[in-house]
Amino acid sequence: MEKYEEKLALLTEMIAFSVVDGKLHDREYLFLSMIAEELQISKVDFKSLFHQENYLVVIKSEFERIQQFYRLALLMHCDGILHEREQNKIHEIGINMGLNPHAIKRVLKAMEMSPTKMITPEFLLEVFQEQLN
Repeated sequence: MEKYEEKLALLTEMIAFSVVDGKLHDREYLFLSMIAEELQISKVDFKSLFHQENYLVVIKSEFERIQQFYRLALLMHCDGILHEREQNKIHEIGINMGLNPHAIKRVLKAMEMSPTKMITPEFLLEVFQEQLN
């Protein structure tokens, strides 16, 4: 991902998703700030994103779409509470990204069963690659 604006849009999407359950938890904020740092978003810009409307960005690369979906799934598990609204929204987001619904379900189920709520990058990519064959 090259453009700073694209990175801002991805982070804005994550912020909007983080409050789908009605509250921004401290752990979610910490996770978002770590993602902002990873994406090299300035602290000023990061804080300003909480006061902006969500704007759509089309992620062209399938790898980047899978990566963003996984970030959102991690964010969903950050607060230790899995809300039905979060589950519905992440399925909707994944489908809107053009990701395979079966792969989405497999990834989310694997994360739910994992004690750390994380899966390996190899498993993540394998699940989505299986659907292409």
